[in-house]
Amino acid sequence: MQTTALAVDKGSVELSSHLLSGVSLPAAVIHEGALEHNLAWMQRFAEAHGARLAPHGKTTMTPALFHRQLQAGAWGITLATAPQCRAAFANGVTRLLMANQLVGQANMAIIASLLEQGATFYCMVDSQENVRQLGRFFAERGLGLSVLIEVGVGGGRCGCRTQQQIVSLAEAISNEPALSLAGLEGYEGVVHGDDPEAGIRAYAKYLVEVAVELEAAGRFSQPNPIVTASGSAWYDVIAEAFDGAPLQGRFTPVLRPGCYVVHDHGLYREAQSAVLNRRPDLQQGLEPALEVFAQVQSLPEPGLAIVALGKRDIGHDQLPMALRRFREAGEISQPLSVAGWEVTKIMDQHTFVRLPNEAQDIEVGDIIAFGASHPCLTFDKWRQLLLVDSDLNVKERLATYF
Repeated sequence: MQTTALAVDKGSVELSSHLLSGVSLPAAVIHEGALEHNLAWMQRFAEAHGARLAPHGKTTMTPALFHRQLQAGAWGITLATAPQCRAAFANGVTRLLMANQLVGQANMAIIASLLEQGATFYCMVDSQENVRQLGRFFAERGLGLSVLIEVGVGGGRCGCRTQQQIVSLAEAISNEPALSLAGLEGYEGVVHGDDPEAGIRAYAKYLVEVAVELEAAGRFSQPNPIVTASGSAWYDVIAEAFDGAPLQGRFTPVLRPGCYVVHDHGLYREAQSAVLNRRPDLQQGLEPALEVFAQVQSLPEPGLAIVALGKRDIGHDQLPMALRRFREAGEISQPLSVAGWEVTKIMDQHTFVRLPNEAQDIEVGDIIAFGASHPCLTFDKWRQLLLVDSDLNVKERLATYF
């Protein structure tokens, strides 16, 4: 197998012909087939429910993936911070939804610059003081800023806690000439309790009701105001609430899942199973596309393998799991068993794997594909990831902008 060396040092890389030979490991890898499936699947889901899709870009901060999402039909890209918005805009994303409050004059200056360059931008507000600060800053710059009122929950994160706060904030926004109330925003992932599904359904219903009431009162200053929510676990429940008669033809429903693009082998695999249980009409579901490949570094004692993979390489809110194993420079058609392998500990650069008694064929240098939970926590460890095809040929390097 002829290859060109490729070093994945979280810095620069050169393309190689094959992942199992000539690539410096560990390397974060995205499987092209699963990625394309996920892009198409979620776009179809949103469209089937009459909603727009604005994927949360903080998951990957990978513009090459943003462009694939937009090419698949996404309405825009959601970000969490002003610098993230700047990075996305610099890479060609022009409609930015910042699902967060815009606080601090330095951050406001970043957004003002983007608006001056032609960006379409929305941010959240949930306080009279923030409205006053934004109104003054953008008026002085001669710019208009579109804002969404964030609807929160008790004990949750940001957001107005009562309907009276929402009404009062809408009034305050109307008194700021530089601000335009473009809709409402919420995040259901902060709703907990003994029956989270019931709580999230009630929250989504409330979000819709408040939007309709504000529209009836003439509070929105833009046609077809936005109503947006949805992380990567409960998007089906939010979509069902947004698909009802009160919003149809009068609002722009926007879903914001982010992790769907590569899915995972942990938290979101479990969440997707719950989605399919709630919605048996949905077919197939999402597929894990993100893995980290690493090599066995040491076999220091019977039943123990040390892999050159650590907290600096892969998310670890749940321990990684061994998925497949190959010989270095081997054939992907001849994977070796990882049955019974158990990751027991992870350090900065080392992963401890407990081996079953029957694991007698393992060798130093064997390449292991690991799956992780919560893809955000793996993406932010890499300056670039490798896109591979079904034969593990490296097709593209995908730069991140964290």
